[in-house]
Amino acid sequence: MNNWNRIWKPIVVLSLICVIVTGALAATNEVTAPIITQARIEAENAARAQVLPEADTFSEVTGITVDGVSAIYTADNGAGAAITASAKGYGGDVVVMVGINADGNIESITVTQQEETQGIGSNVVGNPDYLARYNGLSAAEPLVLNEDVDAYTSATVSSTAVIDAVNAAIEAYNQIS
Repeated sequence: MNNWNRIWKPIVVLSLICVIVTGALAATNEVTAPIITQARIEAENAARAQVLPEADTFSEVTGITVDGVSAIYTADNGAGAAITASAKGYGGDVVVMVGINADGNIESITVTQQEETQGIGSNVVGNPDYLARYNGLSAAEPLVLNEDVDAYTSATVSSTAVIDAVNAAIEAYNQIS
């Protein structure tokens, strides 16, 4: 058996397969990237409308840097701000969108992304009744766990992540107001 069949032929065949698969993946990415981006934007807009229902449209605020805050949007009609912030939970980052109304009170919060343990930490981040405990609280100062909002039993790490993310959003709000 010569060197072509034993060494070079498998290398050429595998290289061609890699080139074809890479091209197919690039084409798929080219087609799906705009669709994924549009879906993400629509989901973010829906979450902003959920946490600040009085707002009509939003404008992004730039130039404010707060650890954990990834996006700040103010309502164009002056209804308040919708701020996206994250903090480290038990299973990963807990991303929270906080709506703060024009009076400086938390209108509503929603968890947009989380990887908390199912049945424990997910009881905090996926429980609308628990998240509703934040509604109406003042955003003038950072909140304190077990004073302003009670920790969820057996899920204090997740409870701490939520309140830390909310406090980051409060800090950002206080810088823009």
